[in-house]
Amino acid sequence: MMENDFFELRVPSLEERERWVTRREGEFRIGQQTLFRTEDPESWKQRKYHILGIKEDIGPRANGGMGGSDKAFDVFISRFLAVQSNRFLTGEELVVHGVIEQLPTEHELSLKELVAELDELVICWSKEVTRVGGIPIVIGGGHNNAFGLIKGVNEGSGNQLSVVNLDPHADTRDLEGRHSGNPFSYAWGEGLLISYSVMGLHQSYNNESVLKRLELMKATTSFFEDWIDEPERFYADISTLVEQHKDRFTGIELDMDSIIGMPSSAFTPSGVTLEQARFYVRSMARVDQVAYIHFPEAAPVSERDGQLVGKSLSYLVTDFIKCHNSVREN
Repeated sequence: MMENDFFELRVPSLEERERWVTRREGEFRIGQQTLFRTEDPESWKQRKYHILGIKEDIGPRANGGMGGSDKAFDVFISRFLAVQSNRFLTGEELVVHGVIEQLPTEHELSLKELVAELDELVICWSKEVTRVGGIPIVIGGGHNNAFGLIKGVNEGSGNQLSVVNLDPHADTRDLEGRHSGNPFSYAWGEGLLISYSVMGLHQSYNNESVLKRLELMKATTSFFEDWIDEPERFYADISTLVEQHKDRFTGIELDMDSIIGMPSSAFTPSGVTLEQARFYVRSMARVDQVAYIHFPEAAPVSERDGQLVGKSLSYLVTDFIKCHNSVREN
């Protein structure tokens, strides 16, 4: 078990695993093929896709956003594991590690200081997975966890990363203490990034300092307003992005608040459709060297929200695995 004084990676109990896995006579679900890390201390290292939940909303709250991102993994996991195991996706290459969550300890740390403590656990886990040749798939929590993923994968592989992000916000705010608005500023500042590309930025929701830092980083950017004016540019921009990253070690980010109407830490009534988000994931999954994929910021607060978030995340994760597997098989 991985832990520090404030957080732990808790592997699922037998009771949880049984609750997550749906069974129906005459059908076979991917949850019946998926390995849970508790089942075998070594065989998980042979599998390709490694799923981790992060149950926290301190990063978004430290950034002035809404809470609720600690609930995304719970509404995702049972719906995902209920997907049919068939010719398109069997589940045989999956392992569920469990969840990182905060320990109920008394402390006087600020939210930003707690995010820095959380970083250390995310770094440790993603480094471990990368070292055995696995691809981390991280669900839930705030976008702050992108920094830990990038640094852990860098340490596990010895490679700098190119990162692509579909997001209304660049998340390149000042180095003012860790939160969900500055993971890529910190990653760039520590020399972990070869390049950063952020697509679908909203012009009115990125301050001038953020935009100037993107220029300093020589980041590739596109703006959602341009996609409104010329809808076909969305597909052209994503195709260009895939071509640019064909041979790069690439981390894939999809902020769930980029999707119109998605319950999230920074809800938007104007954004990409779920189908466009799926196109982005399916396209980026086909680059030669995927470092990780990250789905942060969904924040369901009602049963209906949970249905929407859970099934949307299930579509996105299955899209990634299917399309990445198709490249590996060819």
